[in-house]
Amino acid sequence: MRETDTTQELDALGQLNQFPLLQAIFGRRSRRFGLGMEIPSGPLAYRSESPPEPLSTLEQSILIAAGTGVTGWNFGVPYGPSQPDEHGQFTVRYTGRTAPTAAGIGTPVLFYTDDNGVYLTNTRDVQPERMREMDDAQDPTQHIVNVCREHTVQLSDRRLDLPSKPGHLLDPNIWMANAPGSTLFMPAADCSEEFLGILGIFVANGYVIMDADEKQQAGDLRRFIKSGLLREEKMFPLQVLQQSAYEANCAELAFISHNIVLTMQAMGLGGLYYNGFNRWSVLGAFAGDGINGLGFRCETDARWTTPNPVGIDGIYEALCPPYYSDMRAAVEEFARRKFGPGGAYDPDLPGPWKDSAAVKGSVTPYADEVIDCLAEIAQYVYDKHGKFPGTFNTIVLPGIVQSQHIDTGFYDAHYQEGAYLSTHAEHMQRWHGDDSV
Repeated sequence: MRETDTTQELDALGQLNQFPLLQAIFGRRSRRFGLGMEIPSGPLAYRSESPPEPLSTLEQSILIAAGTGVTGWNFGVPYGPSQPDEHGQFTVRYTGRTAPTAAGIGTPVLFYTDDNGVYLTNTRDVQPERMREMDDAQDPTQHIVNVCREHTVQLSDRRLDLPSKPGHLLDPNIWMANAPGSTLFMPAADCSEEFLGILGIFVANGYVIMDADEKQQAGDLRRFIKSGLLREEKMFPLQVLQQSAYEANCAELAFISHNIVLTMQAMGLGGLYYNGFNRWSVLGAFAGDGINGLGFRCETDARWTTPNPVGIDGIYEALCPPYYSDMRAAVEEFARRKFGPGGAYDPDLPGPWKDSAAVKGSVTPYADEVIDCLAEIAQYVYDKHGKFPGTFNTIVLPGIVQSQHIDTGFYDAHYQEGAYLSTHAEHMQRWHGDDSV
């Protein structure tokens, strides 16, 4: 990525900043047909007269920033009745980004691919510089873009090797998915950390986690009930808790995707958000067949129907084995991320409050008993299922955003007037100085 350095780019950014939100919302459509594409038959048969036109570095950068840009500090969860005299201790990251996460646990990252390679943008642990990055920076859009650029690494020098055939793509998507010239944005999240974060909230509030399948406690929780940490009358099913963690991750990733899609309307780019792909193909479960995907380590077990992606070694690793010896070690790392040096409640780090040191200093770190309880439940889940969480993929990737330059000729030929916005009609001239398309 590079700095914006032309009058044309600055003008395009200025117009983008003025585009009305409601027009983006009500003008949103899935515009699948891009430059260089073809529908070979049927009533909408059409062959583009133009070659594929990749998104520019600036166009990609803006969409990445819309999805996962750092916007300042989030406000966390200010109060919890279990510790009424302290600030809530449920947040894992106070990094405010363009999309919300449950309790500020903040696990998502953004992968993307284009004709030149595969990349990862990871802004989840960036320390903001100010309360509202967009308002206070001298060049706000460029500042947020630059932060994303500084936290992007290239994983491959080739486009994602997602085969264009059934088994890897749902049949109606084969003609357009991952097409030359397109950019795929693939937000992913770590459900092991999400689950630990939500489990921590339940334990802090005294819930006894029950395995409804086995009709027993999720681990030996008797000593925690006896001590008063957990309350026997407050029971909650493990299965629902795991489902809630997965659903929270899916919602977070959908927010990222929808931010990107709305920004595409304002910029005049085509594309869509869809899930008609094999996520295991994308993540790397078929590496043994020469399909590397994003390169995730995928574990297998006779108890599972599908492989379980757990991380990319040294780059994005889940809070569970094989990256930790057991779930106790994973829980200890989770506690460190919250309460250790550089963690969410480190009073030496700034935050959104007028007296951040005092607010963070009011929070009591997990007692040894809390860590013991979290580790007991987490290890029970891992031992029962061989993975963590036990009933879903550890790494969550429910959908993809594909962005491309639309072929307005296709829509002019087959659709009523109004099939695209003025931003689409003017895009090539506004962003590329090209009136030919």
